[in-house]
Amino acid sequence: MTAEPLIELRAVSKRFGGVQALDSVSLRIGRRAVHGLVGENGAGKSTLAKIIAGVHQPDSGALLVDGDETRFRTPRQALGAGIAAIAQEIALVPARPVAENVLLGIEPRRLGVVEGRELRRRFDELDRNSGFGLPGEALVRRLRPAQQQQVEILRALARRARLIVMDEPTASLTADEAAALLRMIRTLAESDTSTLLVSHKLEEVLSVADTVTVMRDGQVVRTGPVAEETPHSLIAGMIGRAQELTFPPKRPPPRGAAIALEARGLSRQGVIEDVNLQVHAGEIVGLAGLVGSGRSEVARALFGADPLDAGEIRIDGRTARIARPRDAVRAGIAMVPESRKDQGLLMVRPVRENETLPRLREFTNAGVVRLRREREQARRLSDRTGVRAPSIETPVVGLSGGNQQKVLFAKWLMRRPRVLIADEPTRGVDVGAKSQLHEMLAALAAEGVAILLISSEVEEVLGLAHRVLVMHDGRLVAELAGEEASEESIMRAAFGAQPAR
Repeated sequence: MTAEPLIELRAVSKRFGGVQALDSVSLRIGRRAVHGLVGENGAGKSTLAKIIAGVHQPDSGALLVDGDETRFRTPRQALGAGIAAIAQEIALVPARPVAENVLLGIEPRRLGVVEGRELRRRFDELDRNSGFGLPGEALVRRLRPAQQQQVEILRALARRARLIVMDEPTASLTADEAAALLRMIRTLAESDTSTLLVSHKLEEVLSVADTVTVMRDGQVVRTGPVAEETPHSLIAGMIGRAQELTFPPKRPPPRGAAIALEARGLSRQGVIEDVNLQVHAGEIVGLAGLVGSGRSEVARALFGADPLDAGEIRIDGRTARIARPRDAVRAGIAMVPESRKDQGLLMVRPVRENETLPRLREFTNAGVVRLRREREQARRLSDRTGVRAPSIETPVVGLSGGNQQKVLFAKWLMRRPRVLIADEPTRGVDVGAKSQLHEMLAALAAEGVAILLISSEVEEVLGLAHRVLVMHDGRLVAELAGEEASEESIMRAAFGAQPAR
């Protein structure tokens, strides 16, 4: 590795609305190197990678390539400088052949017409040098995920990439396919193509990277040789922040409280496998794990938003046949989804309509909405949840994130649910709103509501939950309670790491 890095970031910061995604981040990526980037969900890893790849532009700070300051406004500009990105979601043209995808946009042409023979010759040369052995004439949609990823790598090499940014590249691969990709990453480094490897799989990072950077809360905690790190030291670096919130006192559910929600053998091929859980009345059970571990998929299955291949859902000891969200609501299940804008609220409609929507039939007579009664109920719900808006006729889009989230809670509280599934209930809200939402969850549990809490913030799970279930690769891998439940034990289970010896 030469003294001058291939890529350097100096004091780069990036904010999205009220969220500080990156805070004065400095980083150097060397030549002929594999650089690992690790951190919890929301640590800023993907934002940093996207700035390097030209997807986002920094608010402040500098990006240097070969020692020269530059600013990429598009991924195409980054590609022109030799930086290619391979996202977790493959971006190929599924109905076209492999060879065409590899050389898309740089096809050999004569008089504006693609030269098929020359295109195939260039593809064959790239494929031979890589050792992939990809079928150039096969349609991309017929390839396995690992082969599609190889197509993406060949695309980058065809454009003479000097740095390939890979975000969770082994997430959809088998163990053998992941091992083959990691070997390819090392081969790329030896042939003068560096890799920035963003991954939750710590053992993989340690097995292939030369250098690893640990991020936490939008900042770099440290950068150093992988030889000086272990999975446990990386986890300690990722979770070593001070707790900023205070949580309401935990009230244990009454002795002998009934099981309000029970799931038996929930399975959906490739997503979740044999998930079993119970939540008692008045209990808050945390469901922890990394993004992609299956947490939200379990929630959506319980609420009828996603189909199941197998499994049984029981409410108060009785089997509930839940094929769609309407069935879940009738069974007494309410859900606060992870994205209020995409899944929870009608953003351009007023607070009133959003809060009363699940029970709209109660305000109609012969198909006509009884506005006076609806408004009275909406005011009561807003007062109960602390929604601050100019009026109940204000469109939800005009409210702050915290007030939008309170409206999302309010819509389910006109009739107390038996079970509340709260998926990322405080995402994108400020500290004050978080505390109010935490108090609301604790109060609902005290009233006897069974709560399944999903959160990427481990301290939130620990601060609210009586028990913590941890998911990894679609399966429940740990149940923690009392002194066993700590940030370190949860993160070890979430990352699939073995307990420290």
